[in-house]
Amino acid sequence: QVQLVESGGGLVQAGDSLRLSCAASGRAFSNSVMGWFRQAPGKEREFVAAISWSDTNTNYADSVKGRFTISRDNAKSTVSLQMNNLKPEDTAGYYCAARDSGTYRPSGMAYDYRYWGQGTQVTVSS
Repeated sequence: QVQLVESGGGLVQAGDSLRLSCAASGRAFSNSVMGWFRQAPGKEREFVAAISWSDTNTNYADSVKGRFTISRDNAKSTVSLQMNNLKPEDTAGYYCAARDSGTYRPSGMAYDYRYWGQGTQVTVSS
């Protein structure tokens, strides 16, 4: 089992920045692909960003490219999402997710991720 706990959400204005963090525990973190997804009320969960275990391969949704950056610290078992130039349409619950160990592709598909955190809310006002 693996446990994921997100933090860093909040209420900000358009154009502001936020940094989300996800702390992983329970099993080896360093060889797991990690991802961030988000879900707004009444909408399906959507992919935001993912990072390979080696930190050399990342994947971003087109809607966040150039504004969001995913990173990881395997020594601390954390993955972060730096969000700059936030827009009202970024408002959502943000969820950290982990693929099974031994997988390598930073997938953008939710069904590829086995473990999920409880989420942290990000609200961007205009």
